[in-house]
Amino acid sequence: MPDIRKVRRRIKGVQNIAKITRAMEMIAASKMKKAQERGLAGRPYAEKIEQVIADLAALPDIGLQHPLLQRRPINRAAVVHITPDRGLCGGLNANLNRQLAGFILQQDINVKVIAVGRKGRDAAARFACDLAAEFTGLSDQPSFIDTLPISNIIIEEYTKGIIDVVYVSYAGFVSTLVQKPVMKQLLPVEPAQIPGGQNVDYIYEPGAEAVLGGLLPRFVEMEIYHAILESIASEQSARMVAMRNATDSANELIGDLTLLYNKARQEAITRDLLDIIGGVVALE
Repeated sequence: MPDIRKVRRRIKGVQNIAKITRAMEMIAASKMKKAQERGLAGRPYAEKIEQVIADLAALPDIGLQHPLLQRRPINRAAVVHITPDRGLCGGLNANLNRQLAGFILQQDINVKVIAVGRKGRDAAARFACDLAAEFTGLSDQPSFIDTLPISNIIIEEYTKGIIDVVYVSYAGFVSTLVQKPVMKQLLPVEPAQIPGGQNVDYIYEPGAEAVLGGLLPRFVEMEIYHAILESIASEQSARMVAMRNATDSANELIGDLTLLYNKARQEAITRDLLDIIGGVVALE
């Protein structure tokens, strides 16, 4: 028979855990709505600037003149690895870090990692990666200016030829229940593939080269900022779902322990009654 006092203490402990996970679920739910709105609001702008850059890069002799579009033999790569600072968000961190490890193993060249988030930084240290920079402690609602140091490192090192290709790894927000790890090439920008007969002559002022030169740094900055917003929306969604599942599991365990406690208590009461009855019969 299980110890009644131990079962009672365990029930109390699981109840306390359920209260904590329930509170964390409510906090994540309150943050999730704002994070999702910010992430979804930035998608149209990010997609449009990517389309414009790709169209400009496809123009003859235009893309070759800007340092951020120059193609060279790939000897060094960089990955901007965006992860949450905290855990308790289901398998989100594990999936992102597994994607990074798989990508590095597939490469035959040196890969530098720019970690954004503690979980990604810790994973890069475990994998013995070349950790070029780390950024932690971003707020749940970062501003565009907060992410500029990350973009500046990418622009500077690619322009100087220190790295030859740049990827960004982050959690793409699909829905509250689905977050998809994304590994996307950021630089050099792939020119748009325009089918024959569909070419449209746009007029750029003050000129295609000037527009491309002004947009390319903004493009890198916007892509990084949007990837961080998507990651935050994915993090809060995953944490809300994980804490809800944890609360449901804790409540289910409390029910099982309560049933076990009642059975043990019933057995103890029955045994005590049998002892009393046996003593009375012996006295008679």
